[in-house]
Amino acid sequence: QVQLVESGGGLVQAGGSLRLSCAASERTFSRYAMGWFRQAPGKEREFLAVIWSGGSTDYSDSVKGRFTISRDNAKITVYLQMNSLKPEDTAVYYCAADPTATMKYQYWGQGTQVTVSS
Repeated sequence: QVQLVESGGGLVQAGGSLRLSCAASERTFSRYAMGWFRQAPGKEREFLAVIWSGGSTDYSDSVKGRFTISRDNAKITVYLQMNSLKPEDTAVYYCAADPTATMKYQYWGQGTQVTVSS
């Protein structure tokens, strides 16, 4: 059972930046695809980005060019660098682990709140 703990959320002004971290509990993390998602009040959960075990990445159109996903396998941590933040980026952000690299995320963190003020 992989445990994931997000951190780094908070309140930021529009145009600002935040870096979210997601620490995993097991070193098998390095073999997993890791994703970031968010959910705003009253909206469905939205996929943002994935980083595969080999290091390649994919992004949703809504964050491409503004957000960057990365991983440090030595620290068993995945990051989401968020730049040029907009009020519509306000949401709870979650990381998730996909052990089979099939976009079926089996393990989820508890989430971290990001609030972007205008």
